[in-house]
Amino acid sequence: MNHITKTFDELTLRELYRILKLRNEVFIVEQHCPYQDCDDLDQVSLHLQMTDKDRLLAYARIVPPGTAYPDPSIGRVITRMNARGKGLGKRIMELAIDRCRSEFPGMPIRIMAQCYLSKFYKGLGFVDQGEEFLEDGLPHIEMVLT
Repeated sequence: MNHITKTFDELTLRELYRILKLRNEVFIVEQHCPYQDCDDLDQVSLHLQMTDKDRLLAYARIVPPGTAYPDPSIGRVITRMNARGKGLGKRIMELAIDRCRSEFPGMPIRIMAQCYLSKFYKGLGFVDQGEEFLEDGLPHIEMVLT
């Protein structure tokens, strides 16, 4: 298993296609949530990919501070359905947290988590920030890691 981090401009067309395809498979089709995935944040973000033989297994993006939030944020965290239960979600988040800390030292890291995953993120050190809210029809909560 390999992992790589690239800027938007460093992504090949094939990599970008695999990323968008996986995000659509899970966030739109599997979760029955029609929403605009291409949100103009990809172009300024870092894209973390975990692959096995050119197959994208897990992904996350790091959005720089001052873009979506005043703090850097991690989002679009995803593990391919048939790769779940192997710790890849935790590993991609650990990689994303490490990259945030090296790129933006001393800054808190913010996420907008689906509520059913808040226990997972709390296990990584994130704490709730505010109240639950609906985003694209799904319950979310903002969380922060200091």
